[in-house]
Amino acid sequence: MKLLAISSTFFMALLSVGTLAEDFGTAKDAEAMVGKAISHIKSVGAESAYADFTGQKPDFIKNDVYVVVYSMEGKALAHGQNPKQVGKDLIEFKDADGKEFIKERVELAKTKGKFWQDYKFTDPVTKKILPKSAYCEKLESSIVCAGIYKR
Repeated sequence: MKLLAISSTFFMALLSVGTLAEDFGTAKDAEAMVGKAISHIKSVGAESAYADFTGQKPDFIKNDVYVVVYSMEGKALAHGQNPKQVGKDLIEFKDADGKEFIKERVELAKTKGKFWQDYKFTDPVTKKILPKSAYCEKLESSIVCAGIYKR
C-alpha cells in the first residue's frame, strides 16, 4: 500500500510539472502577442485596444504572457495584469533590484524600436518576483510589450 501511495504521489507530481511547463509563455509567444496587439491597435484604435488589453480579453493573455503599453514618457496606457497602473506615470518605477526599467524601456524604444529587455517583476502565476524578459516594439508614441518569466 505504501508503494502505491508513493507511486501515486510521484505520478501526480510528474503530471503537475508537465502541466506547469505548458502554462508558461515562451519568447515566441511574447513576440506573437506584441504583433497581435499592434494589429489590434491599428484595427480598432488605441483607446478600444487598450481597454481590451487592460480588461484581460482572452485574445491578449496566453498563460502568463499579457500586454502592457506605455507612452514614450513612461505613463502606463494599458496593463493586462494590473489595471491600477493604467494612467500612472511610472517612468521612475523600479524593479526589486532598483532598476528603473520603464525609463530604460523608453530609452530603448527611442534608439532601437524593437527590443528585448530584462528586469524583475511579480509573476501572475506564482505571485513571486522573478526575472522577466519583455519583448517590446515602438508604435508611434507608445511602446507595446509582452513578457516571459524566467523559471
